[in-house]
Amino acid sequence: MANITIKLTRSLISCKKDQIATANSLGLRKIGDTVGQPDNEATRGKVKKIIHLVEVTEA
Repeated sequence: MANITIKLTRSLISCKKDQIATANSLGLRKIGDTVGQPDNEATRGKVKKIIHLVEVTEA
């Protein structure tokens, strides 16, 4: 199974509560945080919800 790398590039301050919760569930707390996640439908759905805040790299 492949992995994707997700990096938080924008602030969560002015976001909706559900978007903040999604970022936190991925392990992203501060700008610049980077996490590796499995490339599956659940992760892709979370990324799609906050795509304007993150940068995604296929690893």
